[in-house]
Amino acid sequence: MMAKAIGISVSSVQRIPRAHGLQPHRAREFKLSRDPDFVSKRRDIVGLYVDPSAHAIVLSVDEKSPIQALDGTQPGLPLKPGRCGTMTHDYKRNGTTRLFALDVLDGKVIGRCMQRHRHEEFIHLLNAKAEIPAGKIVHVILDNYGSHKHPKVRAWMDRHLRFVFHYIPTSASWLNAVEGFFAKLTKRRLKRGVFRPLVDLQAAINRFLAEANDNPKPFVWTADPDKIVHADTKNWSRFNRSRNTGDFRDYVGTEIASYLLYSLGHLEK
Repeated sequence: MMAKAIGISVSSVQRIPRAHGLQPHRAREFKLSRDPDFVSKRRDIVGLYVDPSAHAIVLSVDEKSPIQALDGTQPGLPLKPGRCGTMTHDYKRNGTTRLFALDVLDGKVIGRCMQRHRHEEFIHLLNAKAEIPAGKIVHVILDNYGSHKHPKVRAWMDRHLRFVFHYIPTSASWLNAVEGFFAKLTKRRLKRGVFRPLVDLQAAINRFLAEANDNPKPFVWTADPDKIVHADTKNWSRFNRSRNTGDFRDYVGTEIASYLLYSLGHLEK
């Protein structure tokens, strides 16, 4: 299409982007937080990761939802020399569950499989405090979901003064340490699993929780907080600049066309 629009050969269109290091077939996803308190919230949460109080416990709370109990319409074929394992692209749904998890920074996870995500289920998870040492302040990192700010949740906090909530910025779930555990759960247990009844899925999740707690790996924050703010500011400036050029969807195509025309001598550098 570019070759036809500009009036050159297809090989030229392929050669010119390659010479300029352009790869229009590749794309990276991004998500920028619009939270006006992003910097202060980020400093608060990263501070808990980097330098927690000696007499406090830091919990990372989130929900993985929904987790589907999937079964292929036909059995998959096993791995063989010269052939990868196979599985059908279509599947049958056998129900869904939600995993609520409390991730302690020493690597242990307290998890509960529940059917819904309401304030009742969230309070039930908080009541798992029997597994949390008594007599210590508990800092809870969680997102801005409405169930976490329900009046009954606030009343629960009034009765449990040692719990302090820290809300992550909007659209910044990557600040929540428990997301790393969810990623491992998906990759190592759920992605290729076959779960015919829903109870098989819940049992598999509970086994994975138990195995993770048998060999816990402490969470260590390594990113430079100032670089995060710098990158966020830089990305916002790039986003606004590209949006001001016109239709954002045409931005990449316009840039590539400019390189083509410049290479053909039709544009000033």
